[in-house]
Amino acid sequence: MKKAFLSMATLALFFTACNDDIQAPVQEQQIDMSDFYVYTDIQTDLTSKFTENKNQNRTCYTMNNLNRLLDENPGLEKRMYDIEYQTRKFIATKGKPSNGGGKPDNNTGDTDVNVEPISGSLIKIPVHVNVLYNTNDQNVSTQQIVDQITVLNIDFNNQNTNISKLPGDSTFANDVADTDIEFTFDPLTDITRKYTDVSAWSTNDDMKKSSRGGIDPTSPETTMNIWICNMGGGILGYAQFPGGPLSTDGIVLLYSSLPGGTAAPYNEGRTATHEVGHYLNLRHIWGDGRCRQDDFVADTPSSDRPNYRCPSYPTVHCQTADMTMNYMDYTNDSCMYMFTDGQSNRMRAIFQEGGARASMIGN
Repeated sequence: MKKAFLSMATLALFFTACNDDIQAPVQEQQIDMSDFYVYTDIQTDLTSKFTENKNQNRTCYTMNNLNRLLDENPGLEKRMYDIEYQTRKFIATKGKPSNGGGKPDNNTGDTDVNVEPISGSLIKIPVHVNVLYNTNDQNVSTQQIVDQITVLNIDFNNQNTNISKLPGDSTFANDVADTDIEFTFDPLTDITRKYTDVSAWSTNDDMKKSSRGGIDPTSPETTMNIWICNMGGGILGYAQFPGGPLSTDGIVLLYSSLPGGTAAPYNEGRTATHEVGHYLNLRHIWGDGRCRQDDFVADTPSSDRPNYRCPSYPTVHCQTADMTMNYMDYTNDSCMYMFTDGQSNRMRAIFQEGGARASMIGN
């Protein structure tokens, strides 16, 4: 596996005292980056090893896309390191735990970390939707797009009624987050449609380039762009992490994954929720690796694989019960219904001063 950029970054320690019991302020303590990684080479192995029928399981291409962008863009690895450092520094400054270089192992389903949400003002993210169609069914209706934005606002504000399915004996109830993130959208002005001769797009970002027959992004510095189109290979969608090229920034969705689409059981709009999570700097909940490769979130359990369909609780891997209902796993749309406080803190961090997406708010 290609080695991640692992150089240590620290904050200067200026505080000294003769009383050993006095602690330095949190923001002046060391920021642990020892577990940071960018490249993954296990995504395909995990999908093939743990999938009963590949064509019936959720396929997100985000990590594969990240590997490609890292190869094509010298300096992206360093930019992502700096973004991660800023994220951890912000969380530490607020006195909240991040992953801290790993999670405790136990078999109770509890990570033994109680993460408190970082409060702040409502974050509003403008959205522009780009529709590329070759057939009438690919030209999704305006109502479907409106319904998709509604699903995003439901999910990011803890209004998914499926939260009632949360197991009563699990500890995850204490982790459910309202991210206080809202997606703003005007169906009269925020949709661009284009007919294309391309019957199915690949994952090389051509749909984001007018020179390749696609649609260029609209104001990516201040607007989240969504491309809706047909993709081959059973791929439901993919996203670009913060730090990537502005010319391709945004998320891509299979047209039939929108609410009311034909990609059941992935047609309730949760593919968009999952991919927007990546766009806002969340990794897959299992960390795209084995038990000790983390998703950088303290209150999500360690796991070594994705989960599919609607698993029973508890589903145990790495001596912990998996949080299969998390939006960043691979379960059916109807069986994912929560973000955690730690994930919320991580997403909100990129909108703070100096954050990778700070330019999106306050405009």
